[in-house]
Amino acid sequence: MKLHVPIRLRWSDLDAYGHVNNAEMLRLLEEARILAFWVTEDDGAIGASTAVLDGRPGAATLTLIARQEIEYLAPVPYLRQPLDVRLWLGKLGGASLDVCYEVYSPEGVVPELLYARANTTIVLVDAASERPRRINDTERAAWTPYLDAPIAFARR
Repeated sequence: MKLHVPIRLRWSDLDAYGHVNNAEMLRLLEEARILAFWVTEDDGAIGASTAVLDGRPGAATLTLIARQEIEYLAPVPYLRQPLDVRLWLGKLGGASLDVCYEVYSPEGVVPELLYARANTTIVLVDAASERPRRINDTERAAWTPYLDAPIAFARR
């Protein structure tokens, strides 16, 4: 099962070539990931059942990025409709998880175009000890339905 997270582009996301800048793509993926998995002040999570991480200041858990990889398949032009970012988990480890992404053209646009695929490895860290902490039962139960095959990148 995949979460569909609509992410709007900003004019400032474009580079001099009129396409979404590669650094901005990381920001777009981060925004989708936060909407899907983090509880926020406004509680406007996309995946309400998956939003179990507390990302607010003073939270007991920190989430650190251990690794990121993006494969660009087509340039992303400026679009007024939100991109359709599809997320799932490629791995649930002891203290880490791999968030997988596919960035598609806006929902309903034909033909559908896959712009990029990506993976982010996140390590959960106890804020007090600054040591990795295990994924707890609540998190594992919320995320297991979204566990699927990891991204198969074309180039290795």
